[in-house]
Amino acid sequence: MDRIEAMRLYARIVELGSFTAAADDLNLPRATVTHAIKRLEARLGAQLLQRTTRRVRTTRDGEVYYGHCRRLLADLDEVETDFREAATVPKGRLRVDLPGAFARMRVLPHLPAFCARYPEIELDIGTGDRFVDLLREGVDCVLRAGQLGDSGMIGRQVGRLAQVTIASADYVRAHGAPRTLAELSHGHVAVNWASPTTRRVEPLEFMVSRRRREVVLPSRVTVSGVDAYLGCCEVGLGIAQFPRYHVADALADGRMVELLPDTPPPALPMTVLYPQQHQMPARLRAFVDWLAELFAAHGLE
Repeated sequence: MDRIEAMRLYARIVELGSFTAAADDLNLPRATVTHAIKRLEARLGAQLLQRTTRRVRTTRDGEVYYGHCRRLLADLDEVETDFREAATVPKGRLRVDLPGAFARMRVLPHLPAFCARYPEIELDIGTGDRFVDLLREGVDCVLRAGQLGDSGMIGRQVGRLAQVTIASADYVRAHGAPRTLAELSHGHVAVNWASPTTRRVEPLEFMVSRRRREVVLPSRVTVSGVDAYLGCCEVGLGIAQFPRYHVADALADGRMVELLPDTPPPALPMTVLYPQQHQMPARLRAFVDWLAELFAAHGLE
């Protein structure tokens, strides 16, 4: 019998005033109860109980020890109850990391609804496109775009983002708008996008008859940040590819022009990554499910 169980047993003996009643209450043999209390007294170096033929009473040391037992066991029960509730009721602090632009434009505007639905979840949100070491940094989950390598994390795809090929109106006036991929490959330049993690330059991608085609264009500038990528495209430095939501306003007011709409880029998968764990906390499950609902409800694909 471990120390916690011995404390529980001792407390029941005091409360019921009897070894036999405590043994019956805890479904233990009387001999086991007697032996456990003897070992407890020997470990503490104090007599805790005075035994008579009719009743068991606490000694002065026993009364003090019983008070400690009640407080410790109550704290332990409270901790266990909190964890059991946390496994089923979404509550507690949740650290998440989201792509900056997507968070600002598509997640944060809907966050009040999440907070209203889950008032006991406290969100700690980081934004950016850098690599996040979830275990070392204590982050519960990250939302990432694109095809992801093997990270040892659990991945759940929560949605897909429709993409467009774009150039600024000034670029189109200067270079024309390509009508085919063959025309794109002659006389046009791109703003190169390099992965913030691998630093590898990504080619432009197009879907042609359900097949993915890659096109590598010359470029005068390479970037690895979303704001810089868009900024270079806006000032006419080349062609770029973005999720449609990100440039919808610029397309609508004519600052940007969609190119090759009949061969759009493949949809961009959005995946939540989180560490492998025996039991997924309810607060994490609630947030991941909510992100999936967000994609479905607002037509982000």
